[in-house]
Amino acid sequence: MLSVKNAEVMNLNNAMRGARNPLNSWARSDSYFDEDGNYVLGENDLSLAVRLRKAGSDHRKFLRQVFVSVDITAPIYWWKEFDTYKVGTVANSTSTMHKITSAPFELSQFSCDHMNESTLEVMRTVIEHLEKLRLEYIETKDKDIWYNIIQLLPSNYEQMRTCTMNYENLIGIYHARKAHKLDEWHTFCDFIRTLPYAQELIICE
Repeated sequence: MLSVKNAEVMNLNNAMRGARNPLNSWARSDSYFDEDGNYVLGENDLSLAVRLRKAGSDHRKFLRQVFVSVDITAPIYWWKEFDTYKVGTVANSTSTMHKITSAPFELSQFSCDHMNESTLEVMRTVIEHLEKLRLEYIETKDKDIWYNIIQLLPSNYEQMRTCTMNYENLIGIYHARKAHKLDEWHTFCDFIRTLPYAQELIICE
């Protein structure tokens, strides 16, 4: 499973100003901030943005200046795929190394939504053993026990990261992953579709 929260889109106004730099066409800009502080693209600016978006990556450099920050909670097996998108993305994660023993292991910390009952039973056994190891480690501070936890920890363990990326990153992610086998990618692509002007500037179908 994957969830997103605390999403924020930043710098669209400055990115659009920069998009007009090559032709010194700032006087044609018609965008504005509404009463809620949202930046609204006017007809002229939206038309320019769409033309640049469709012209290819060399012409849509302004999209690299539209930033998105979001908290993503997802299983480790999904993060391993997300980590292929290194250029232009930054993430600060909760620490498995430092905090893995700070709270009891529970089923709710793992993505198990596609497990059948027999697999869930195995999962419960693994979690029970992880919790036993955690308590032993807290009592003894034995590094070997800590290593047992780290090496046994399943890849469906969920981790939260605060991620920053830009619209150009999201173009690549969306079109590469929208038909992926993992449901987590579908959830993330659904999130991308909710961003301001995503249809015109990211999806562009």
